[in-house]
Amino acid sequence: MSEQNGDLKGLGALSRYLRAPAPAIAAGERCELCSVALESAHSHLVDVKERRLLCACRPCYLLFTPRGAAQGRYKAVGDRCIRFAKPVFSDDQWERLGIPINLAFFFFNSSADKMVAFYPGPAGAAESLLPLDVWQEVASAQEPLASLQADVEALLVYRRKGGDDASFIVPIDACYELVGLMRSFWKGFDGGESAWRAIDDFLERLSARSGGLQAQRIS
Repeated sequence: MSEQNGDLKGLGALSRYLRAPAPAIAAGERCELCSVALESAHSHLVDVKERRLLCACRPCYLLFTPRGAAQGRYKAVGDRCIRFAKPVFSDDQWERLGIPINLAFFFFNSSADKMVAFYPGPAGAAESLLPLDVWQEVASAQEPLASLQADVEALLVYRRKGGDDASFIVPIDACYELVGLMRSFWKGFDGGESAWRAIDDFLERLSARSGGLQAQRIS
């Protein structure tokens, strides 16, 4: 399985988008459009052309919530979070993906005009080639994936042992946060106990955020 490192030059500077630290807000953080001071909890936009995440005040964020605003250059990152009731990938499908760890996220990159797959690690996010046939199988069996919003939402999958998978539709900035956690806590070859504990805590927060909403697999 061919893989690229976190530079991701072929996807238009995705390194700045996916390898930056998690969006923990430092004092003096400002809206990247109008420069007004921001609170710790604030909204985000995706700059589709530059493939980067922007911090935004609420008024600037709302300017880009209508579909096609700014000719699609900027897209508002929403807050939808849904947990799947059952595993999204079968064991065979996951094996065919060739992802080297049991954690990955998938989203439609409109610049590249395709679904892409990434897995987080100590150096940031690495891309893994996504076999089209595998994705088509999964998407056809999972009705909620048809509503996955390009660039701003992702399918996040954590394959736990024993089939107790945790799979979510999440805003892309949640994946951004997860990448930051991995960079902060990863130790040695396998990440270490503290890294995987941080991931479990992160997923518990996502479960709480989903508010019990569950996506069902099409039988």
